[in-house]
Amino acid sequence: MKKDLYMQFYRTMYKIRTFERRIEEFSMKGDIPGFVHLYIGEEAIATGVCANLTHQDYIQSTHRGHGHTIAKGAKVNRMMAELFGKKTGYCKGKGGSMHIADFSVGMLGANGIVGGGFTLATGAALAEKIKKTNNVSVVFFGDGASNRGTFHEALNMAAVWKLPVVFVCENNEWASTTPYLTTTSVKDISDRAVGYGIPGEIVDGNDVFAVYEASGKAIERARKGEGPTLLEMKTYRIKGHYVGDPQLYRTKEEVDQRFEENDPIRRFEDHVLSEGILSENEMKAIVEEVVGEVDKAVEFALESPFPDVEELYSDLYVD
Repeated sequence: MKKDLYMQFYRTMYKIRTFERRIEEFSMKGDIPGFVHLYIGEEAIATGVCANLTHQDYIQSTHRGHGHTIAKGAKVNRMMAELFGKKTGYCKGKGGSMHIADFSVGMLGANGIVGGGFTLATGAALAEKIKKTNNVSVVFFGDGASNRGTFHEALNMAAVWKLPVVFVCENNEWASTTPYLTTTSVKDISDRAVGYGIPGEIVDGNDVFAVYEASGKAIERARKGEGPTLLEMKTYRIKGHYVGDPQLYRTKEEVDQRFEENDPIRRFEDHVLSEGILSENEMKAIVEEVVGEVDKAVEFALESPFPDVEELYSDLYVD
């Protein structure tokens, strides 16, 4: 059982990174319209959290949402098509990178508004509580979003009503181009949980095992009706805020050093090899499988048609 789970971890993390690398390649060539924000270096968070969830559970994402979407079980071919602006994409090519959603797996959508996911995830949790289901809601957000008013409003409401929602802060140290410590009143964002009477915990966000364990406890707590938890996943944003970001606010040497020291995929590989849980051949087979899947997704996207001009004003309102 443990081996199957670890293979799932590796497959998901490697799929996220492979997807993001291909997206970066095409975005740099100008083949993908709009802004693209990459999740490279943060794969362990989405992977570890979503491994504890079912398709009936909900997640709410951010503008950096490809990793969350993949980890929740969405199809990479429809994701790829969406980024290319094709009508076979999840939003018929009209949403792009920051607005992918797949309700069939509980992915309520990426969100281009910083802090826009808090109230949506809290509302989803309220709905599940009213319906008396066993489902939970998880909202991913960055360190910068923790300074938005919606963060505090959502935590307060979730705490008062003991809603089944888990708040997952991906503290990658950069709010766009601003280091979070220059704009945040606390060193550890998890400390803010105290003000709402809920648990707050710091987690090594580049250790998929730690993420899985901590989020599993928080999710189980929510399922049992004990209310929300604030998890602060400490990580680091390897890529710029967006593809093409000149990154004048930090040095290449700093980024390279942080990635070399704390790459979540390499850390996973080192652990499972040293413990004899997975072999190099088993991981190689997973890599080949994932690369093949993403290659087919690219082919699907390139061969898919763009939306017809006549569809320009459709899907704006409910029929």
